[in-house]
Amino acid sequence: MTQTRPAAVAGSFYPGDPHALRAALAGHLARVTAPAASAASRAPKMLVVPHAGYVYSGDVAASAYALLAPLRDRIRRVVLLGPTHRVAVRGLAAPAAQAFDTPLGRVPIDQAALARIADLPQVVKSDRPHALEHSLEVQLPFLQAVLGSGFSLVPLAVGEASSQQVDEVLERLWGGDETLVLISSDLSHYLPYAEARARDRATVQRILGFASDLRGDEACGAMPLNGALRTARRHGLQPRLLDLRNSGDTAGDRQRVVGYGAIAFEPAAAPNDSDTDTGTEAKAEPAADPGNSGAALGQALLTGARAAIAEALGLRAPARVDHPRLRQPGASFVTLHDAHGDLRGCIGQLEAWRALGEDVHHNALAAAFGDRRFSPVTAAEVSHLHLEVSVLAPMQAMPASASPEEAAGRLQPGVDGVLLEWRGRRGTFLPQVWAQLPAPADFLRALRQKAGLPPDFWAADLQLWRYQVTPYEEPRDARPH
Repeated sequence: MTQTRPAAVAGSFYPGDPHALRAALAGHLARVTAPAASAASRAPKMLVVPHAGYVYSGDVAASAYALLAPLRDRIRRVVLLGPTHRVAVRGLAAPAAQAFDTPLGRVPIDQAALARIADLPQVVKSDRPHALEHSLEVQLPFLQAVLGSGFSLVPLAVGEASSQQVDEVLERLWGGDETLVLISSDLSHYLPYAEARARDRATVQRILGFASDLRGDEACGAMPLNGALRTARRHGLQPRLLDLRNSGDTAGDRQRVVGYGAIAFEPAAAPNDSDTDTGTEAKAEPAADPGNSGAALGQALLTGARAAIAEALGLRAPARVDHPRLRQPGASFVTLHDAHGDLRGCIGQLEAWRALGEDVHHNALAAAFGDRRFSPVTAAEVSHLHLEVSVLAPMQAMPASASPEEAAGRLQPGVDGVLLEWRGRRGTFLPQVWAQLPAPADFLRALRQKAGLPPDFWAADLQLWRYQVTPYEEPRDARPH
């Protein structure tokens, strides 16, 4: 191998074109559910992530990588361990190469870190196990997407190695907040769907319990996992399951599936941590005026949304505008229309659980790349998109209604956004939808259909909430070209 290991599975496990790869990564990260992205108040020290093709496991892996976005300026080294699939190795193989390439650029190898483990007998230096290995490579574009170019890599391909041997290596590389440990592993392989779900749930429970005797039929990365769990337990980390699915849930059939899990290991909470479980949950209250209406805030929201989409595609982004409201809790929707005025994507949040600027950034990416009704936005489309950001006021529950006619009579056309929920089925319309459905009865009928219910359905336990929004819209003659 030359001084740089070229990408081996670009174009097969993930897109080989840089623009398509950025869009795919943005889509996976945009589809991360709110609890996975927001629940961790402490930075993860170690992550377990799957390594299948992105179409199969990309969304699961993204639930872990989304936690790293706030740590972009902190993490400087990633210690990455994964199993070998093609070349037998006794111990752990470190590469002789100086860097690994991906379609997004070059990732330097941390030679000083490798020197710290070079004297250990279980560590060998060889490029052969790395040359075609996908378990490590597929993690690199995700790392580049969330951490940028400011980190170095310590890649170790793990073959036949005891948990003690892996533990000894990790202890030397553990470091402080600047070092992230990443373990690449899928779960069960080629079982029927129901059997795989049961097997993987049991395996995850063993991982959460710090088992150090995992088998290869439970997790293909059992060798690196067993050692890493010993290290994590000794350092007092607390595990948290982020996502657990299999290929039958994502992009494959259900006859022979592969399991995927994402798990974060975080430092234990100090006794006075603000998120210590006291039986109550402190929630930031949204500002009374959720919009802080004004041109300055609108410009900050719209430039932030457009910049997020442009950067994800590797395009020149507009300069962001700061505003104090961006750092306060807020809920938003980002709506995209194409050059003809047709809807091109719309994604948002109904409750304020993170900073408004972060919420708009996330929803812009989701609208562009994660709205399953549309194909991902391409670089060629960006200059023709028209963006609108809606900032939501807190929702208010409406009284139970005996009939749809009674509920319709309580709505304020053109003013109310409405959330409808019935036994796990839910749908919402922003107030802007009144322009297409001005009659309250038609508005509610279409909303029931959006929630997956028959248009004339009604039930005593069907719940409605109303909310208002402050919309901010790009001038149609002022979009970038």
